[in-house]
Amino acid sequence: MENVWDYPRPPAVVPCEQRVRVEIDGEVIADSTRALRVLETSHPPGIYLPPEDVVEGWLVPSRKRTTWCEFKGRAHYFYAATRSDERPVAWTYRDPSPGYEALRDYVSFYPGRVDAAYLDDERVEPQEGDFYGGWITSDLVGPFKGPAGTPGW
Repeated sequence: MENVWDYPRPPAVVPCEQRVRVEIDGEVIADSTRALRVLETSHPPGIYLPPEDVVEGWLVPSRKRTTWCEFKGRAHYFYAATRSDERPVAWTYRDPSPGYEALRDYVSFYPGRVDAAYLDDERVEPQEGDFYGGWITSDLVGPFKGPAGTPGW
């Protein structure tokens, strides 16, 4: 078991030892055994896949939407090419802050905004909240940042 309260702050980037798969519209759009995990106190891990492991044509870059992470830098977002909603399904750091260069151009998906996300054969649960993209598995212990009343943690 991993307790997210044992994760560091600032976050650490470590290899993901599990196979990562993401599905949209019944298709596997990302499949990787080379992903990275971002571990940050109170958060389920963020999973980042090398861009070569994401099937071309499924993600459309946002022309406008960016946000700033105090640790990793400016995030740029992607929408699903097959969906018309305004909610991004993934993001990347094109020019990450010092210490997070390993994340450059890697893609992280919101598990709650795709049809399914898996670590090995376990379907992950999304982190609560509209902003966060953590991947919750049966081996994680919380409580997790994200639900109402926790953003200030």
